[in-house]
Amino acid sequence: MKKIIVLLIFVSIQFNLSAQSDIFGKWKTIDDETGKVKSIVEIYKKDGKAYGKIVKLFRGPDEEQDPICDLCPGDRKNKKIIGLEIIRGMEYDKSDNEWEDGTILDPKNGKTYDCLIYKEGDELKVRGYIAFFYRTQTWKKVD
Repeated sequence: MKKIIVLLIFVSIQFNLSAQSDIFGKWKTIDDETGKVKSIVEIYKKDGKAYGKIVKLFRGPDEEQDPICDLCPGDRKNKKIIGLEIIRGMEYDKSDNEWEDGTILDPKNGKTYDCLIYKEGDELKVRGYIAFFYRTQTWKKVD
């Protein structure tokens, strides 16, 4: 009986750890207004928190292929968008099974928003918000 209880606890811990780490890796960002793939963001763990950087952009032939973020604030101002850290300081909340209390930057307008990230099936839901106003994008895992 003790072996079964220990096994159940172990499986429960493994499930919780895998649920947390499911957000890590590369994700295709899908624009919530146009439905088009905009970029690939790599989400990684640093000091127990989740961070994300743009590793690839999908741009039209008439658009700058290697743009800089001239509207970005602080240490990200005038940095190349490819390689730019857009997600910072996300902390895992195991009671809600979501990542929160961090920020996300929209390089298009240079604005930083509070951020919430959670999984819904195989998709990642990424919400940027200010107070009660928010936008949620659906990101798809890169194979």
